[in-house]
Amino acid sequence: MKPSSPAPHPTVEARVEAAYRRIEEAARPEVWITLRPQEGVRAEARTLDARLAAGEQLPLAGLLMAVKDNIDVVGLPTTAACPSYAYRPSASATAVQRLTDAGALVLGKTNMDQFATGLVGTRSPYGAVRGAADPELISGGSSSGSAVAVALGIADFALGTDTAGSGRVPAALGGLVGIKPTLGLVPATGVVPAARPYDCVTVFAATLTTAQRALTVMTGPDEGDPRSRDWPAGVRLAAPARPRLAVPRAADLAPLSPGARAAFATALDRLAAAGARTEVLDVSPLLEAARLLYEGALVAERYAAVGEFLEGRPADADPTVAKIVLAAASIPAAALAADQERLDIFRARAGRLLDGFDALVLPTTTGHPSLAEVAADPVGVNSRLGTYTNFVNLLDMAAVAVPAGEADGTPFGVSVISRAFEDQAALDIAALLTGERSAPPYPGTGTDLAVFGAHLRGQPLNPQLTALGARFAGELRTAPDYRLFALGTVPPKPGLVRVAPGKGAALTGERWTLSPAALGRFLAELPPPMALGRIRLDDGSWVLGFQCDPHSAAAGHDITAYGGWLAYLAAGAADGKRPTGPEDAPAGEAPGSAPETAAR
Repeated sequence: MKPSSPAPHPTVEARVEAAYRRIEEAARPEVWITLRPQEGVRAEARTLDARLAAGEQLPLAGLLMAVKDNIDVVGLPTTAACPSYAYRPSASATAVQRLTDAGALVLGKTNMDQFATGLVGTRSPYGAVRGAADPELISGGSSSGSAVAVALGIADFALGTDTAGSGRVPAALGGLVGIKPTLGLVPATGVVPAARPYDCVTVFAATLTTAQRALTVMTGPDEGDPRSRDWPAGVRLAAPARPRLAVPRAADLAPLSPGARAAFATALDRLAAAGARTEVLDVSPLLEAARLLYEGALVAERYAAVGEFLEGRPADADPTVAKIVLAAASIPAAALAADQERLDIFRARAGRLLDGFDALVLPTTTGHPSLAEVAADPVGVNSRLGTYTNFVNLLDMAAVAVPAGEADGTPFGVSVISRAFEDQAALDIAALLTGERSAPPYPGTGTDLAVFGAHLRGQPLNPQLTALGARFAGELRTAPDYRLFALGTVPPKPGLVRVAPGKGAALTGERWTLSPAALGRFLAELPPPMALGRIRLDDGSWVLGFQCDPHSAAAGHDITAYGGWLAYLAAGAADGKRPTGPEDAPAGEAPGSAPETAAR
């Protein structure tokens, strides 16, 4: 019987057609402010299918996205959920352009709390966005439509913005992943500001992997955004195998229901089972800092963003939003300066508080209110939702919100919060909760290093790599141009020597990625007889490794026949003697063939 062929992947056009069918089935018109006509998106999909058929490689090929309507998309109006504010941008926001260049397709612009002022998803003249699973409950905001578009299975991912939690609270209420990167890593060029120093473009997806793929494409400085930033040279590229996590005291969890506290405890148990170490910490200083965003003078930033427009009293202004923004007009400059100084003090305190921890784990929000509850107390409910989110941007931190089961019959989520630029560590820790494998580091943040001996996983010098935030990037094999020698070092390690064609073998090792600063520190402590060099791999590429002093290699023992250091050690463990192989070369034979490179 002839074996059946694997089912072909659906074309991008077919995926677009399925998305529009899902839009019709879901019958949630309040999700969208501007939904693109299907035929226009299908035409773009056909073009993309042709490019892919021609062999073009695109990292986000055919993924469908929704975009919050305070982020510019060329050809579509930007309203920030205020029709009288609408304008048509001449270019897409930098983040959107990078995504479409990578093969993603925009379905439309999504509803939101007006001017991104709110965490409830109800403050819009286009209608309240209802919860994806229960239409009697709120969706969360301000990135309400974006979150629901993903939760309903329409978009693969969606863009939101986050100033006080708008990219995390809707994720928690929709059972989604919401990534809020370090401020400035994703440029805000082409984004309507809410409070400019604390605004951040975020991404929603059903999985951590998809969210991280999109975020990786968007990341990188842009001259159009003076606040955009690049990765520092010493960025950590991985969480340690047993991360040390700060968790809140019972008193800090008072806003949660018993069911939510139980769900949070279960999430911590899961982290512990995955190897994390948790330690209770008094996080009240962070929660105190959060109050500065709305209860202090920092709210003046919101007036600076759209206050002049709202002074004109447009008829379509949301009354709660207008009240919040316009009240900030009378804040004196001295009060703003004083609160900015207080914020600097809080940032320093937060750094000291989290010293020695790899991340902080908190519930993402306090509960899942109904539309009726918000209508009865629009400001109070909104304020409670931001209890655990408001401080993050103020203190220049990164956060990853992930699903963590249910509480009281609705989705429950937790957030892994890290210092600025330690996003990758937070993603790795979040992956312990989602059960996914966190994606590799952002391109350009690190340098690959090949190791072949005592720095392999499980070997005595591997902690030197992990302590520097190095990330395991997979196994590798050299080209058949090398020989391996056991050196007389403590601890034992091999030297990898390049030899003449036909005189070597392909040998196994590992690839680790380090930041430039970490690599520099690692090399500064490199003992003899090692030195830096390039190693050719079996796929023809080259990777950074180490040279070995030819005389030291000549004094060692040729163990090439074992194919790698671990196989050599395993053979020796059987009888407690130094292993030898039938193809071992006498010491000194191969190094005479002009050694070039060695790695440990």
